[in-house]
Amino acid sequence: MAANNRRMSGKKGAQVGSGGQRRRGLEGKGPTPPAEMRKGHKKNRIATAKTKQVQRWPAPRGRGGKSASEMVVGRNPVVEALREGVPATMLYVQQFIDNDERVREALQLAAERGGIHLMEAPRPELDRMTNGLNHQGLVLQVPPYEYAHPEDLSAAAYDVGEDPLVVALDGVTDPRNLGAVVRSVSAFGGHGVVVPERRAAGMTAGAWKTSAGTAARTPVARATNLTRTLEAYKKEGLVVVGLTADGEVELGDLEALAGPVVIVVGSEGKGLSRLVGETCDFRVRIPMPGGAESLNAGVAAGVVLYEAARRRG
Repeated sequence: MAANNRRMSGKKGAQVGSGGQRRRGLEGKGPTPPAEMRKGHKKNRIATAKTKQVQRWPAPRGRGGKSASEMVVGRNPVVEALREGVPATMLYVQQFIDNDERVREALQLAAERGGIHLMEAPRPELDRMTNGLNHQGLVLQVPPYEYAHPEDLSAAAYDVGEDPLVVALDGVTDPRNLGAVVRSVSAFGGHGVVVPERRAAGMTAGAWKTSAGTAARTPVARATNLTRTLEAYKKEGLVVVGLTADGEVELGDLEALAGPVVIVVGSEGKGLSRLVGETCDFRVRIPMPGGAESLNAGVAAGVVLYEAARRRG
């Protein structure tokens, strides 16, 4: 009986001198690490590529930063801004205002949008808020625009397996041109717009209106130094294409538009600045048989974006 017990205990328990090796083997190796940490996994490769991508860029300062809040003043401008979906947080209405059709429409649009607070204020308070502008009893407060960082645009394209298609504006100061470019980028499948931090148009209410709502889905990034930003894009593998009337390459001959590219558009009067022009891989001209000397930024960007979309399609 004792011998049988020894044989049975030998089968179920650890052998003498094993040091508990079998028991430790049953304990396992802990929880499975996330996919991003498993070497060879697709998510690990993406995470590694993103890390290398970030290392190529100058350190962002608070990502792209925010603009200042803005006031849209006057009955017609307020109604148009609400119609076009310009973001807003507050609608100020003057006390004892003459309730005409525009006032009623502004109140109705603000109520339908939701998230816009209505505030009744005396005329002296509205005068103070608007620095004496002719507000006609209606003032719409537009919140600060939150800019992306230039790196975000190319990263978003790579995340969905696409070659980045980005437009950078050099010296464009009219917000309506910026809004038109945002609209064209959205229409032709681009991934965003880059604007310089200084001496350039920003995402104001005017730019929002001209974009016809596309600014809600097309990011705008702000660059502290446009030349350095373009150089960082080049290190990442994007081709920098500058538009200029005396470009060496005609638009129809530029095969680089089929791949990752940044299209740089200058101002209508001065064109590309010297340093930005020297940074471009190609200087491209748009043929104009009609004899026009130049196109504004919105039109020029739309022409090149169409050609890029055609080549990629």
